[in-house]
Amino acid sequence: MLDLIIGGASSFAASVAASPAAGNISASVQAASGNPGMPWWIWPLLLFAVTFVMGIIAVLAGVGGGVLFVPIVGSFFPFHLDFVRGAGLVVALAGALAAGPGLLKANLANLRLALPVALIASTFSIVGAFLGLALPTNITQTALGITITLIALLFIFSKNSEYPSVGGRDALSKKLGIGGTYYEASAGKTVDWTVWRTPQGFLMFTFIGTVAGMFGLGAGWANVPVLNLLMGAPLKIAVGSSKFLLSITDTSAAWIYINQGAVMPIIAVPSVLGIMLGSLVGVRLLAGAKPKAVRYLVIIMLLFAGLRSLLKGLGIWG
Repeated sequence: MLDLIIGGASSFAASVAASPAAGNISASVQAASGNPGMPWWIWPLLLFAVTFVMGIIAVLAGVGGGVLFVPIVGSFFPFHLDFVRGAGLVVALAGALAAGPGLLKANLANLRLALPVALIASTFSIVGAFLGLALPTNITQTALGITITLIALLFIFSKNSEYPSVGGRDALSKKLGIGGTYYEASAGKTVDWTVWRTPQGFLMFTFIGTVAGMFGLGAGWANVPVLNLLMGAPLKIAVGSSKFLLSITDTSAAWIYINQGAVMPIIAVPSVLGIMLGSLVGVRLLAGAKPKAVRYLVIIMLLFAGLRSLLKGLGIWG
């Protein structure tokens, strides 16, 4: 994986340097940044560094890299928001693909839980992607900000989300065999878990898939609360399974943005390389992280992304 990432970075740098369009890239980036004296390649390097950190945080919080990528890059980098939204889904997809094998190996992601959810969410994310490209940006950002902020508040006022109590397995979770065990390294014990309220959870993922495709942010910001607070999966299982299923759900919506020409390589390529390297580091840190620390990180990330999108949608910030 590391050799693939390094090789991809080298190929990208060589192709851009040799391309006759490099001058056009330089002119457009400099004009957009308002700093004609700054070399164009500074922005891809900064993107790589910033997305590397995002990759680590995204795995620990169980969110797609896009939920951090779009607010931060959209605010501090000189790129049009449509291209940032398109790259955000590609970034979230790349981070999930990099983290998935490690999460499955550590039993922190569960296939029986993730696959039915991914099928539902990915189907409706296609509908959401078309809606997102059709609606005005300020409307989608305002709606997104309100939704994520409310979810963060739900996390703050909920209790025992690290190991939620399950009232009893429903018929659907029994038929699908959803459940398992994992080793909690921070407590030195093995945790047995299962889920309940499965039909209600699956219904919620029809909404999550639509909204995720609409905003171009991936669905990690909503996956974790539904899997943890509604269905009763332990927080680490919710985080790990959320990160894994993003590798499926984000693919559908990402193709819509690519087909509409809303993915620019100068933004997407360095961001993907950074997010994949960061995700590999994040997987190693997740196994030993304390559940309470993960919970606080989830809350902080949701509040930041929600308030940022709300303020920008209202025209107050950016």
